[in-house]
Amino acid sequence: MSTPKDPRALLALDEALARLEAGARPFAITATQTISAFDALGRVLAQDVRSPLNVPPEDNTSMDGYALRCADVPAAGTVLTVAQRIPAGHVGQPLQPGTAARIFTGGQVPPGADAVVMQEQCEAIGGEGFGRVQINAVPAPGQWIRRRGEDVHEGAAVLQRGQRLTPQALGLAASVGAGQLTVLRRPRVAILSTGDELQMPGEPLRPGAIYNSNRFTMHALAQAAGCEVIDGGIVRDTLADTRAALREMARVADLIVTSGGVSVGEEDHLKPAARAEGELEDWQIAAKPGKPLAFGRIRREDGSVALLVGLPGNPVSAYVTWLLAVNQVLRVLQGLPPGLPPAWPLRAAFDWHKPDKRREFMRARLNADGALELFPNQSSGVLTSAVWADGFVDNPPGQAIARGDTVRFLPLSELLQR
Repeated sequence: MSTPKDPRALLALDEALARLEAGARPFAITATQTISAFDALGRVLAQDVRSPLNVPPEDNTSMDGYALRCADVPAAGTVLTVAQRIPAGHVGQPLQPGTAARIFTGGQVPPGADAVVMQEQCEAIGGEGFGRVQINAVPAPGQWIRRRGEDVHEGAAVLQRGQRLTPQALGLAASVGAGQLTVLRRPRVAILSTGDELQMPGEPLRPGAIYNSNRFTMHALAQAAGCEVIDGGIVRDTLADTRAALREMARVADLIVTSGGVSVGEEDHLKPAARAEGELEDWQIAAKPGKPLAFGRIRREDGSVALLVGLPGNPVSAYVTWLLAVNQVLRVLQGLPPGLPPAWPLRAAFDWHKPDKRREFMRARLNADGALELFPNQSSGVLTSAVWADGFVDNPPGQAIARGDTVRFLPLSELLQR
């Protein structure tokens, strides 16, 4: 692991993300589990899911109506004998010339039928069921018939190894009979908060203290990324306590994520503790918010290591840096493609006349006109901005923005889990 030659130099965010990817890749998780598809939401597939059957297995109707032969209906108003009734889940008999089958959505089209006419274009003579039916529209061959294998062909890979499982993916797996899925083990992520000023919600707030919001934000971000979360609590601001916490978390976690302690203050012990227990890169990132970032490894007793990412302590900085940086490490560990999601080009409904020299990630949201509004206070300590926002304007260094300009927008829906 290496650091920039000039410790004061800012490291471009893209370079930092590339280093995180390279550093995490040797530790990508390969252990697998076979679990019920009911429990697989958000997990990453370790094996392709192939279909043992066609979907649908046979031709069926997409409408309630009448299955018939087009040759038997040369003109609107033709009357046919209703010879059978085919609900969904039942199989009819071969259709005889001059007859129709009353059929319901999902019902298997009987052999001999080449079209379905919806019931709204038919008139039952003598009531529903068997009897006769007047066909009031001339059918086209194949209309309202879903063909065998139209959705999935037998033997096709319907879901790919390395794919994160969504609700619709689980439905697709079920449609081809896959009730059990082989997935990668979840990454184990340990969350550590550093700082004597931190208290837990529910406790009386003592003078000089603040409630530990980062602990909850980071815990939830790890859950959203499909991880098993280990809460390491609040570490006292001493070198010995910090070293002990890192050793303990390395024993049980693939990745340790800390907030605070990556600055240069006398009470910031994370960096010396991490170097004493392993190795650490100490970066200054050309991104706002989230300038300080640490990346390293903590040794275990058996000689293996756990990865470490140290985030800044300000709540918005920790939140944004997790989405930009920590999620990249987690994607690599889970075998997912790294990199930020594609930005959306959207119109700015604001002016930004004092851009920073760093790449900025400004909290914004869509308004009713489809343009982006900016939260009025972009301070790294204003957590209300993160709740208000739909995502971030990804603004290049030194780029002023005028109302009406096209800007790059990273939606939270894409950043949180992909």
